[in-house]
Amino acid sequence: MIRIVNLTKCFGKHKALDNLNLEIPAGEIFAFIGPNGAGKTTTVKLLSGLLKPTSGSVSICGYDVQKEHIKVKKIIGLLPDRPFIYSKLTGIEFLQIIGDIYGIPGNEQKSRIPELITMFGMDEFINELIESYSHGMRQRLILASILLRQPKVLILDEPLVGLDPKMARLVKDMFIELSNRGITIFMCTHILELAEKLSHRIGIIDNGRLIALGSKEELIEKLKGTASLEDIYLKLTNASQMGTEETNTNGDGGN
Repeated sequence: MIRIVNLTKCFGKHKALDNLNLEIPAGEIFAFIGPNGAGKTTTVKLLSGLLKPTSGSVSICGYDVQKEHIKVKKIIGLLPDRPFIYSKLTGIEFLQIIGDIYGIPGNEQKSRIPELITMFGMDEFINELIESYSHGMRQRLILASILLRQPKVLILDEPLVGLDPKMARLVKDMFIELSNRGITIFMCTHILELAEKLSHRIGIIDNGRLIALGSKEELIEKLKGTASLEDIYLKLTNASQMGTEETNTNGDGGN
């Protein structure tokens, strides 16, 4: 569903993403974790076509993200780290506009939108202007608008930010259900517990480079002496940081 080949993105002399290669099959929940500035959000923007790569390519469901971006946008659902919503609309107006933009028939909107409003507990505020919404309320609205379109691939940057424990649990259960239905989920997160419990595979990125890839069990097996994803993450990112510092000290440059 997602194929990334030699993907690199530079901003001036800074290499934000360095030769990333990944293949993610249908129905997989893939967690992408790493420190701040490691390249996670850059990867999300490249996957969704918001940035052009310096080199390499991305394809989703066989469509090249750069060459066939309209087709790609029809089949993906994107939750960015800072989603933009028109604040002068009400929540219900926003969902209806999204439905119209993506060509969802009116009768289908009339059945699905109320279901999503109830699912995300938005009944009390769905008719209020979005400018009055908290971050968590906006997050729920965006997630509802994504599911309204029934995408084949979800690209999520910190999907649980701003959600209370009850809503976070609902969203996690929803991800599992979507995965079981063959929906692919690419998820960036700082919540290691979320990556550990929910994902089929985990990729760890640091300084723009993929430094580990596999299931939690595979990563533990590779790194003897580690017992949890937290141990693996800290061991690898600390080692990566030390390697970068040594490279800079030797005068060979660095990210």
